[in-house]
Amino acid sequence: MQQTRRSNRDRSDATRTAILDAARELFVVRGYADTATPDVVAAAGLTRGALYHHFEDKKALFRAVVEREAREVAAAIEQSGDTRLSPRDALVSGAGAYFDAMAIPGRVRLLLLDGPAVLGANEAAAIDAAHARRTLEDGLKAAIAPRRVDSAVLTATAILLSAAFDRAAVEIEGGAARAVYMKAITDLVDRLIAP
Repeated sequence: MQQTRRSNRDRSDATRTAILDAARELFVVRGYADTATPDVVAAAGLTRGALYHHFEDKKALFRAVVEREAREVAAAIEQSGDTRLSPRDALVSGAGAYFDAMAIPGRVRLLLLDGPAVLGANEAAAIDAAHARRTLEDGLKAAIAPRRVDSAVLTATAILLSAAFDRAAVEIEGGAARAVYMKAITDLVDRLIAP
């Protein structure tokens, strides 16, 4: 049996993934400030050259970890969507999917605590806008479609509702009852989309 050789692209992708996986673990356990790039390459079993081939510096590596987490959260929300659900039910289902996705250990720290602190509020918000908040804005647009709502107001509403989701995720991670926050978010959604 002949073994298939991996392409350069496959090897490069595998190296990048190994670096991101090792970095994620260290950023979650130690935090950004206490994670050094030599620790990341040692944990990944690679060289510093491999790390710097893929990432300009530690901040770029951290940003890539945060972006990957944000993509995974958005994907979980999108996968929860059932096209047969009403727009309201799709928003509520998406809320549950968001809380489930944020329950992955380390995710709250990476996306909601360290992300804004390390990358800055604007860059963290841009990452959120490209991923989970985008799905929220789409859901709001579908839910309030019968009413004419200015697009700037719709975006502002999505930003505010996203902040509520984020705060709920922090509280839930801290031990608050998920069911209570799910009920509060559901009530908030119902009030927002009421005619």
